[in-house]
Formats: sequence, structure tokens, C-alpha cells
Amino acid sequence: MKVILLQTADGAAGIAQATTMVASYFAVACSLLYAVSAVLGLIGAVRVFIKWNHGDHDVAKAAASWFGSCIFVAVVATVLKSFFGV
Repeated sequence: MKVILLQTADGAAGIAQATTMVASYFAVACSLLYAVSAVLGLIGAVRVFIKWNHGDHDVAKAAASWFGSCIFVAVVATVLKSFFGV
């Protein structure tokens, strides 16, 4: 039978370490959201251009939806960054 010894640690130090780790991951996640927003904008631009060349009548609706989603992702990343103070 093995005996496992558990060390007790200061709770405040553990919380501080967890906060530091989450803050470092959060910065990477925000950068990833900005990259996703850029890719989404490029895909949307190509899709709207194709619709425009084919003479579709709903080009304005497609442009609004694609670029609106691109702007939404970028704004969410910015708001989360300012909300959490990172």
C-alpha cells in the first residue's frame, strides 16, 4: 500500500499563480480571435465578390452579414481584453 503525502500550500499564492497563467493564455486567445476575424473578413470578401460577379441581388445582405460577423469577433476580443484588464 502506497502512502501519498500532500503538501499544503498557501491559497493566495496558488490563486496568484492561476491568475498569471490565465492572463498569459488570454493574451494568446485574443490574438487568435483577431486572426480568426481577419480570415473571416478575407473569406467574406471573396464570397461577396463572387456573388457580385454572378449578378446576385442580395450582395448587400451578404456583405453586411460577413463583415458584421468579422467586426463582431474583433469587438468581442477587444471588450474581453478591456473587461478582464489584460
